[in-house]
Formats: sequence, structure tokens, C-alpha cells
Amino acid sequence: MKEVKQTIQYFFVDEAGDPVFYNQKGQYIVGQEGCSKILLLGFIRIENPENMRKGILRLRDEIAQDKYLAGIPSIQKTLQSFHAKDDCPEVREKMFKFVAQLDFKAEFIVARKIEKIFKGKHKGKPNLFYDDLIIKLFENKLHGNEKNIIYFAVRGNKTRQEPLEEAVQTAINTFETKWGTSVNTIVEVRPQSPIGEPCLQVVDYMNWAVQRAFTKKEDRFLNFVADKISYLVDLYDFDKYPKNFYNRKSNQFSIQKISPL
Repeated sequence: MKEVKQTIQYFFVDEAGDPVFYNQKGQYIVGQEGCSKILLLGFIRIENPENMRKGILRLRDEIAQDKYLAGIPSIQKTLQSFHAKDDCPEVREKMFKFVAQLDFKAEFIVARKIEKIFKGKHKGKPNLFYDDLIIKLFENKLHGNEKNIIYFAVRGNKTRQEPLEEAVQTAINTFETKWGTSVNTIVEVRPQSPIGEPCLQVVDYMNWAVQRAFTKKEDRFLNFVADKISYLVDLYDFDKYPKNFYNRKSNQFSIQKISPL
């Protein structure tokens, strides 16, 4: 066990894809338009997010003053919050170049949407599917610092504060049971909108890059920021198990290693 650092670690968490398997009529729709084949959860972690926050706001101001971009319909939405899926290519380039200059580590859990697992392990409930990934994402991450502050990206009015806190606590309990130890660090869960917390816009871009690699077999965005990624799990790629756990040292991730979705 490592000694606990007398520092605060900040985590910024977002998702890509969705936990949905069925439409309102109960019909299986995974892979159809509007329903993803994967659910991806990722975080970036950093000890001091202030420079990241200020940099994002500076980039936003730069874009607001760029006359070349002024007539693009999506710019007004971008000026509220960077969002990789919706930003125009010119903005996306600027944001990726900004992200590439930042100092942070990123980790991801990618879950293929397998109906048998969803019905059995997650009891057919999207929230249980999502929370299970939160548990896996944080299982080994919250014992090394005196305090951990976790920002979860939320959109709309529903924050799910209590279930998120319970999922994080389950991650801690799992770690304690596994290693026969106690985790005495402080953990705060803070649901927040990407508009209210600029650092969530960075993890949105990182998630988008990973999602493109899995769903489009397009890796140029991921390769551009690959040095930020310390860990990636393709959770239900049983064809590759146990080589479906990727890191920079022993098993580097590449799109050639992804089994078909």
C-alpha cells in the first residue's frame, strides 16, 4: 500500500454512449440510430485544476472574437460549453490542441452492451449498469490522497447525487475487502454541468476520442492525446481477456486490438 499523500486529487467524470437497451415498447434497439453499442465512462484526474479552467475560458474568449468562426451556427452553443460531438471541425481542432498541452491523466471503462449481462448482472436497469461502471472506474483510485473531489457531468435537472455517492462508496468498500485494509481519505461527490465546471469539457473531448476509436475505428483523435491515457478497459471483450486491460507499459491500446462490436 502506498502512503496517503497530503494532497487533494480532483476527478472529472463524464460518459459517452448510453445505458439504454430497449425503447418504450420494450423492443431491443442497441446499435440502432440513437442507441449506442457501448457505454463509456471516463475521468481525468489532476491535483490543481485552476490553470485548466482558466485556459478553457481563454480559449472560449478567443473563439468568440474570431471573425472567421462567427457565422458558424454551432458557435453560440460552443461559447456556452465545448462539446466534441457538436463543435465544428475548426473549434474541435483548437480544443484538441489545447487538451494536448494540458497535464492530466485519463482512465476509461468501456462496456459493450450485451443483453445477457444487462438482464443478469444489472437486472435490466440502466442505472445499475451505469453505477457498476462507476464502481469499476474508481475501485483502485481513492486511497492514495488525503482528499478526493469527484465532479460528475450532469445534463438537465436530474443529478442522481445519492446513487453516485453510493456507487463511489461501493468502490471503496470493494478495495478494502480486496486488500484487507481501510480507506480513510475524504471523498466528495459534486454533480455539476459542463457549463458550470469547465474541466468537464476536457473529459468530454477525451471520451469522444475513445468512442470514435471503438465505434468508427477512427483513431487520429485518440492518437493525438494518447499520452494522457494511463488505463483503458474494454470490459466485456471476452475474446481478448485478459488482454482487454490496456495501459502504457505492458499492453498499449490500439484500434487493431478491438474485437468487433
